[in-house]
Amino acid sequence: MIYIHLFVEFFKIGLFSFGGGYATIPFLYHISQVYNWYSLDELTQMVAVASITPGPVGINVATYAGLKSAGILGSALATMAEMLPSLFLVIIVSKLLRKFSDNFYVKSIIETLKPISCALLTSVAIGLLVPDLKDIRALVLLAFLLIISWKSKKDPLFYIFIAAIAGVLLTVFQSL
Repeated sequence: MIYIHLFVEFFKIGLFSFGGGYATIPFLYHISQVYNWYSLDELTQMVAVASITPGPVGINVATYAGLKSAGILGSALATMAEMLPSLFLVIIVSKLLRKFSDNFYVKSIIETLKPISCALLTSVAIGLLVPDLKDIRALVLLAFLLIISWKSKKDPLFYIFIAAIAGVLLTVFQSL
C-alpha cells in the first residue's frame, strides 16, 4: 500500500509543483505531516543534500524520500512518479507551443503561478526555520549567509558549500 501512496503523492508533486525543484518543498512538507515517512529535520537535510548533488532538486529529494520510506523500490517509484507528469506535459506543450505562445490567457496563467510559487516557498521556509530559531548558531549562520549573499552575488552553490562546512565544523566542535 505504501508504494501506491508513494506513487500518487510524488505524481501529484510532479504535476502541481510549478517552478522547479524548490517548488516541491511545500508538497514534501505536507507529505511529512500526513504520512510521517520522514521528519521535518530529515526533509531539511534531504533538500540540503539534493541541492548540492547533481541533478534536479525535486528528483533528488523524491529519490531520497522514496528510499527513506520504502527502500529501493520506493525510491524508483517516487522518482518515476515525479518525472512522469513533466514528461507528459513536455510532449503535449511541445505540440501546442506554437499555437498558443502568444495567447493572453496562457501568459496570464503563467504570470499568476509565479507569485503563488513564491508564497508557497516562503510559507514552508518559515515553517522549516521556526524549529531552528532556538539554535543561536543556526541564526548567526543564517544572518551571515544572508549578508554575504546580498553583498556579493556569487553562485548559490558557494553559499551552500559555506553552510555545509560551517555545519560540519559546528558539529565537530560541539562533540568535543
